[in-house]
Amino acid sequence: MHTSEKVSGGTVLRRALRRQRGRVVAGTALLCTHQATEALVPVAIGVIIDRAVATGDVRALLLSLAGLAVLFTVLAFAYRTGARLGYAALEQEAHLLRVEIARSALDPRGNRSGMRDGELLSVAASDAELSALVVRVAGLCAAALTAIVVAAVALLVVDVPLGLGVLVGVPLVVVALQRMAPLLSRRSAAQQEALAATTSLAVDLVTGLRVLRGIGAQDHAARRYAAASRHALDVTLRAATTKGLHLGLTTTVNGLFLAAVAGVAGWLALQGRLTIGELVAVVGLAQFIAEPVQTLGWSVQLFAMARASAGRVARVLGAEPLTRPGSAGPPAPAPARLALDTIGHAGLDGLCLRVDAGEVLGVLAYDPGDAEALVALLSGRVPREDYRGTLYVDGTPAEDLHVDAVRGILLVEPHDVALFEGTLRANLAAGTDADEAVLRAAVRAAAAEDVLAAHPHGIDRLLTERGANLSGGQRQRVGLARALVADPPVLVLHNPTTAVDAVTEAHLAEGLAAARAAAARGTVLITNSPALLRTTHRVAVIDRGRVVAEGPHERLLAGDARYREEVLR
Repeated sequence: MHTSEKVSGGTVLRRALRRQRGRVVAGTALLCTHQATEALVPVAIGVIIDRAVATGDVRALLLSLAGLAVLFTVLAFAYRTGARLGYAALEQEAHLLRVEIARSALDPRGNRSGMRDGELLSVAASDAELSALVVRVAGLCAAALTAIVVAAVALLVVDVPLGLGVLVGVPLVVVALQRMAPLLSRRSAAQQEALAATTSLAVDLVTGLRVLRGIGAQDHAARRYAAASRHALDVTLRAATTKGLHLGLTTTVNGLFLAAVAGVAGWLALQGRLTIGELVAVVGLAQFIAEPVQTLGWSVQLFAMARASAGRVARVLGAEPLTRPGSAGPPAPAPARLALDTIGHAGLDGLCLRVDAGEVLGVLAYDPGDAEALVALLSGRVPREDYRGTLYVDGTPAEDLHVDAVRGILLVEPHDVALFEGTLRANLAAGTDADEAVLRAAVRAAAAEDVLAAHPHGIDRLLTERGANLSGGQRQRVGLARALVADPPVLVLHNPTTAVDAVTEAHLAEGLAAARAAAARGTVLITNSPALLRTTHRVAVIDRGRVVAEGPHERLLAGDARYREEVLR
């Protein structure tokens, strides 16, 4: 599905049916066969009573029982295979939706869905499954309608007015029950949104648990989560009440309809218009009709949930890309690997910077907001229409290059390092085939050898989710080592040592500068750390969105009082 298309909940549901049409058609045909044969069971029993039991014909009785056995065999096989195909279609479609949601969330261009991580998790885990219910609803509805039609035809054969009553009455019941579908959809949508918000809050709180404990705010966080959970509970109970009311109405209306059909059949039997076998068949059909009518009512609920969740899935899949890179491939290396020409964005105003191959450039922003704006721009998280000026990568405007071409040259390692559950080796290699010597050299350059030494498994030690079994400083150094393993032509680091002690920071600064110089790579250090700035070739000072001073760290330290105050405080 292309994000340039207009995607709605209906689009998601129709595409699911189209994508699973083979399984849906085959499964629906078998379920319809099952319902048709099940509807014929009371008819067969009535025929056996009239043709074999009432006449005392043993041969007819044996043949009838054999036919009934065949009927049940077909019935059982059709249901087993049809249900299997239906569930296979459901799970396959849910899988495809989850993959698409993950692809959209991981799109390097970003997206404008406006959902937080926890909400995206809820959409992938819950809404994808519920949206896929539409393929099951299709089979259930078709099978239920088949059962009702077969039952109605059988009743028409027995008695025309009775059959007409069923043919007219059942659609009226279904239409009446369908009137609650919009309310069910709204309540289901509200339930899913509340659950997603609660999940998102839980993810945020768990991620920041150490910080919350450090500042003593865990009780406040617990109360906040309890309030969100209570709201989700209230919304869920309202949705459950609506579903229960709908199910109760379905059962009540179905029971009244069954009683009416059975009553009319009994009256006809007393009048002599129905035989005993026909009466048994009519009562059996009337009881049987309760099941498909109930199924139709249940399908209304399932469809309401599927439609509500499909709307949330469509919000992710139909979200516009945050940025729209070009299609050009990697350009030839230029003397200036990275250049910013009169950039204006957020607090930046006419910013000009240049990074040459093999150069380590320090950037000191007096306003942290300017540093954040610069990192966002270099990370590709700012739409082209939201900034002025031009960002050049190897002499080519970044907006003209394919996103992979930019990523192959420019890597921005964020301040908040993201590590993944798995081995330390897997986190360092990040999907590449880097050998152990490269990994260990990067660990050494990032002054992270203690992370290996502190565990008996060394580089193969297991990390928990988000690297929670490491300290903040260890996570930062592992993230830096991972960036060094990637070995990009231009590496941008934003405050990479905020959680590192002074001695370790000094070793890290030396190792980083040596590793990047040996590879003749460009490096941008956005920081106020004197240890890091000391290793740079030059420092650009940003004040009020533009470069106000530039030169070697030692010269700026000696001749610029504000620079000295900012760095040495």
